[in-house]
Amino acid sequence: MKRSKKTPNITEVYRLLEAEFGVVETPLTFTKPYELAIAVILSAQCTDERVNQVTPELFRTFPTLESFAKAPLSAIEKKIFSTGFYKNKAKSIQGFARMVLQEFGGEIPKTMEEAIKLPGFGRKTANVVLAEIYGVVEGFVVDTHVKRLTKRLGFTRKTDPVQIEREMMKITPKEICRNLSLYLIFLGRKYCQARRTFCSDCPLSSLCPSYSESVS
Repeated sequence: MKRSKKTPNITEVYRLLEAEFGVVETPLTFTKPYELAIAVILSAQCTDERVNQVTPELFRTFPTLESFAKAPLSAIEKKIFSTGFYKNKAKSIQGFARMVLQEFGGEIPKTMEEAIKLPGFGRKTANVVLAEIYGVVEGFVVDTHVKRLTKRLGFTRKTDPVQIEREMMKITPKEICRNLSLYLIFLGRKYCQARRTFCSDCPLSSLCPSYSESVS
C-alpha cells in the first residue's frame, strides 16, 4: 500500500539520516590522495567491498604514482581483474597517473574543471575526490544508490546523473552536500535496495512518498 505524501524537506531528510548514521566517511580505504582516486576509478560497476579487497595488494605492488605510470598494463590488469572491466580501468589508472605527474606536478588538481580532464574521472569521481581530499564541494555525488533514492524520495524525475546532480545542488545547502550524498548511499545499501526495501525500519518512513507498508 502506498501513502500519498509531498516531497520531503531536504534538511529534514538530512537531520533524520544524520541521526541514523552519524559521522560518515567514504567506505573506500586509502592512505594517499591518489589511492582514493584509483579506488574510485575501480569502484565503477563494482562494490566498495570488492575494491577494498583488491587495493591493499595493488598499492603494495605499485607504491607510487610513478610505478603505476611505468608499469606494463598487463601487470595492473592482473591485480584488478576481479573488479570487472579491468582493461579499461587499467588504462584509466595508468593515464591518470601519467597526467597527474606530467601536467599537475604529482598533485591531484583542486578544481572540477581540471579534475574531469583526468582519465577515468567523470563528475562522480571528481566530486568524491575533491570533497574527501580537499574539502572542496563543487557538486553532488550521484551513484546508483543516489540515483535511485532521489527519485523515490521525489527530489527528481531525471534519470541522467548530471541532471540529477544539478537538481540536487539547487535544493541542498552546500555545507551538507558531501554528507547527504554519503547518507543516501548508506541508506540505499541498508534499507532501500534496488530489489528489496525495508520501509518499516527506514529512518525516512515518516516522510518518504514512496513508503510501502508491505512486509519487507
